[in-house]
Amino acid sequence: MFADNDPRLAKLLDGIVRLASGDLQSRIEVSPARDELDAIIMGTNLLAEDLQIIYEELEQRVEVRTQLLHEAHLEMQKMAMQDPLTGLANRSALLAALKSAQGDEASEAEPPVILLLDLDAFKSINDTLGHTAGDQVLITVGERIREAVRVTDVVARLGGDEFAIVMPATDPDQASIVGRRVLAALNRPIELPDRSIRCGASLGLSVGGRGQRPEDILMQADVAMYASKAEGQNRLHIFEPGLLLVRRLRSQLLDDLRAAIRGEGLMLYYQPVVELATGQIEGVEALVRWKHPTRGLIMPDEFIPLAEEAGLISELGVWVLKEAVGQLRRWISDAAVDSRFSVRINISASDLQSLQFIEDVRTVLKETGVRAEQVVLELTEMAIVKGNDLDRYSLAGLRGLGVGIEIDDFGTGYSSISYLRKLPVDRVKVDRSLIVGLGSDPSQPELVAAVLQLIRACGLEAVWEGVETAEQAEHLRRLGCLSAQGYFFSRPVPAEQIPALVAAASSAGNTSP
Repeated sequence: MFADNDPRLAKLLDGIVRLASGDLQSRIEVSPARDELDAIIMGTNLLAEDLQIIYEELEQRVEVRTQLLHEAHLEMQKMAMQDPLTGLANRSALLAALKSAQGDEASEAEPPVILLLDLDAFKSINDTLGHTAGDQVLITVGERIREAVRVTDVVARLGGDEFAIVMPATDPDQASIVGRRVLAALNRPIELPDRSIRCGASLGLSVGGRGQRPEDILMQADVAMYASKAEGQNRLHIFEPGLLLVRRLRSQLLDDLRAAIRGEGLMLYYQPVVELATGQIEGVEALVRWKHPTRGLIMPDEFIPLAEEAGLISELGVWVLKEAVGQLRRWISDAAVDSRFSVRINISASDLQSLQFIEDVRTVLKETGVRAEQVVLELTEMAIVKGNDLDRYSLAGLRGLGVGIEIDDFGTGYSSISYLRKLPVDRVKVDRSLIVGLGSDPSQPELVAAVLQLIRACGLEAVWEGVETAEQAEHLRRLGCLSAQGYFFSRPVPAEQIPALVAAASSAGNTSP
C-alpha cells in the first residue's frame, strides 16, 4: 500500500488531468519503488501512448482525406471549365477569358478579338460514319486549332461542332491572319481508321468593345459566322452592325416558316414526267413552294436550307408527303388519272435517320388508299451512297412497303456500277447537266447512250430531267430513253392544272400516227 500523503498521487492526478485535456505527450515519472501506485502510473502512461498513436493515425487520415477533397475540388473546377472530349476550354471558361481579356475601361491596350467557327460538313460525317468517327474528327479539329493559334490565345469548344478562340490585345488584321491559318489547317484531310475526309469550317470574327458584355461579343461573332457560312464553305467574315438586321430578318423568316408548316402558306406545284415514246404523262414530281404573306412566292432553294438548319426539314417532308399523296388520291377519285399514274416526292437524308418516317409513309398509304407502287420517293445520290446502317435499314423498310425509290441528280456524285448494283432503288433521275449539249455537241449523244447503258446494265431505268427543247427530247427518244421531264413538256404547275395536261397529252398520244 501507499500513504495518503505520497507525492506520487499528486503527480498521478496532474498527469490524468493533462491527459484529459488533450496533452497526450505528457508522461508521469515512475519511482524506483515499483509498487502498486507505480503500476497504476505505468498503466496510465501506456494508455497515453496508445491514445497518442490513435490520434496520430487519425491526423494522418484527416490529412489524406483533406488532400483528396482538395484534389477532387480542383478536378471539379477543372471539369467545370473544360470540354471533356477535346480537353479544350468550355463556354464558361471562354467567357471568363474574354472578360479578363477586356480589362478595365481605362486600359489603353488593344481590345480582344473572338473567332467563332462551325464545321461545314460535320453533321453528314456524324450521320454517315457514326459518333465515334465524329468524336475523332472533333478531337483532331481541336488539336489543329491549338497548333494554328498563338500561345496566349484561348481555344474552346462551345458544344457540338462549334469552336471559339479568344485573342487578347489583338488588332483585327492580325486576328484575320490567324483565322485564315486556322481555316487552312482544317481544310487538310483528316485521317480516320478506314478513310480520309475533309471537314472545312466557316469563321466569324468580332472585336470586343470596352464595357461590352462577353455574351454580346460572342453573339456578334456568331452572326458573322453565319454570314460566312452563307457565302460558301471555308470563309471568314468580320462582324458589322448591318448583319444584326440580316439576323433578325432571318429569325423572323424562320418563325414564319415554322408557322407555315403547321398552318397555311405552303403549297405544292407538280411537274409532269412524260413517256417519250407516247408523249403521255406517266406521273408528276411534287415541288413545294411557300406563299409568304408579305414576300410573295418563295422558292425552295431559299427556305429548304433554312428548314435544314432549324431542324424543320423532317416536319416539312411529312407535310409534303401527306399533301402529295392526298392530291393523288383526289385525282384518282375524280378519274383524272389512271391507276398507273405516280407521284414523286423528294425526301431528305434526315428522313432516313428516323424510323418514324417509315410509319408516316405506311399511315399515309393506309389513310388515302393509294397503292404503294404509285408513290416514288426521290433521294439524292449523296444521301443514298453516304448513308449509314440506319439509312439502309430505312430504305429496306420503305421498299418493304412497296413504294418506289429513285436516285435524284444522278451523275453529280458517286455514279458507278458498283454502287448502283447494290442500292435498293428502282430508277435513277439523270441530272440535267448530262443532256445540256444534246443537239449542239456531236459527242453528247454517245455520252448519253453510255450512261443509259450503264444504268440498264444494273437492271434499272432512267428519267431524264432538264429537257428544254424538242431536239433534246427527240434525241433521247431515238436513243431508247423511256421517260423525261423538263420545261419543254411543262413547267411546275398548281394541282388544278394537272388533269387538263394529262387529258391533252393522252388525246395527242391517241391521235398520233
